[in-house]
Parts: sequence; structure tokens; C-alpha cells
Amino acid sequence: MYDAIIIGGGPAGLQAVLTLGRMHRRTLLLDSGEYRNGTVPHAHNLLTNDGRDPAELRRLGRAEIAAYETVRIQDAAATEITRVDANLVVTVAGAPVRTRAVILATGLADDLPPIPGLAERWGDRVANCPFCHGHEFAGQRVAVLNGTGHAGMLAAMLEPVASEIVVLDPVRVREVGDFPAGLRLHLDDGTTEDVAGAFVTPVSRQRAPFADQLGLERQESGAVRVDPFGRTSVDGVYAVGDMAQPDHFAGPMASLANAIAAGQLAAVAVVQADAQVRVASHS
Repeated sequence: MYDAIIIGGGPAGLQAVLTLGRMHRRTLLLDSGEYRNGTVPHAHNLLTNDGRDPAELRRLGRAEIAAYETVRIQDAAATEITRVDANLVVTVAGAPVRTRAVILATGLADDLPPIPGLAERWGDRVANCPFCHGHEFAGQRVAVLNGTGHAGMLAAMLEPVASEIVVLDPVRVREVGDFPAGLRLHLDDGTTEDVAGAFVTPVSRQRAPFADQLGLERQESGAVRVDPFGRTSVDGVYAVGDMAQPDHFAGPMASLANAIAAGQLAAVAVVQADAQVRVASHS
């Protein structure tokens, strides 16, 4: 029996297991090896680690976690979560594992506009978050590929960074290719636009099936609805990182710093819930 099982080995999950390890809770981290930023060569906007490879961040996190004897990391994907009496059962590698709490840190998956050449450059010259990737195109011409009302906001956010911003509806872009200093966008009228990089807003969805399996309450964005400590609508189940959204957020936040903070807060909530049970048992 584990005190907590964390599903997802990105920054949110790693921080949660570190916090639980420091509080000597018996914890299992399950890591499928799939990450939303798996194609990103450099992570940015994270204090003391600005520009570090996300894979290196995960390696360093695992090395730190190895110092805590009550935690274990298993490189395997969970397939199902069910409730049995007061506990939760996580199926991993075909075997059931019992726990008092589950922290979901499985993240989102992104569906890009179906433009040839776009997916191959996703995470490098093609990005989503101006906070994470905007500075790398400083003083250069960039494109905002967005056909919604949010396009103007993205362009305004990037205005002090880029030398020029080209706003295009993605349906106008027939193909994305390379040119020596960036991307060449081939448009439907036969013209081209050369830019250093492009910002696109993908359609994001839950990467894992657990929110549906557990019937977790959702926000309009599709993110799991949580309180500030990551508690979901199901007792004992927490959700952290960009798969979750508290009411005071306009949408899920794709931020390493936010994911780390959310992982810590959910772990604190797990410890507090465990402490309340211990207090009740002593009274």
C-alpha cells in the first residue's frame, strides 16, 4: 500500500514525489516516457535553469529524488484507476497497485493544424508559449498562425520582442519549409512569408484517460477542475500541471514554474490529509 502514486514524470510529478519523499511518505512515481515538451531542445523561463534541455531537467530531478528511501520511480505507463473501498487501485503493467491518493501529472497532448512541415518543427522554430520561446526570436520577424480573436493578443504580447509580426489564419498556410534564417511559409495565393519562427495555438486534450475513467469535473477548456491545492472533484485524487485548471485561471497554464509549484502544493495536501487521518486515529 502506497501513501501516494504519482502518474507522470514531468516537472509537476517530480516535484510532487520530491516533496512526499522529504516527508517520508511511501510514494510511487509512474513515468510513461511521454512528455508534452518532448520535442523542445531548450526550456526557458525557469529560474536557475533558463535554457536547459528538459530531458536534463528530468535527469537532475530523478538524481535528487534518489536520495529519499521511501520513494520509487517505475518507468511504466498506468492504464486504469479504480476505487476499491476507501482506497484507489492503479493498474500498471497489468498488475493492480493500491494507494491512498493519486496525483495525476499526465499533462496534455497537442493537435496542430494539419499543415505539412509544421509538426516537424514543433518545439523549435514553431512554438506555442511566447513566455517560453518569444525571447529567442528577439529583433526578428515572426508569424502568429491563429485564426481566432486571440491572434491580436498574441501579437500584442510579442510586439516589444519581435521586429515585425505577421498574423495569418492557419488555413492560408499550405506548407512550412526552411530558409537559412528560419521558416518559409507557403501561402494559398502562391506567395511566401519568411520568418524566424512561428507561434501557433494547438488544440489540446488530456493525454491520459484517467479524468474520464474517474469522472473528474472539467473546466470549459477541458482541463480538470481543481482547487488551489490540486484537489479534484473525487476524494483522494489530485491533478497538477497543464492538465489541471483552478477556477481563478482563465485556462490551463503551460509553465514549468507553475507545474513545479502545483506539484508541491498537491503533495502538501496529500500529507495534510494523511495527518488528519492520523490525528483522528489517536483521538
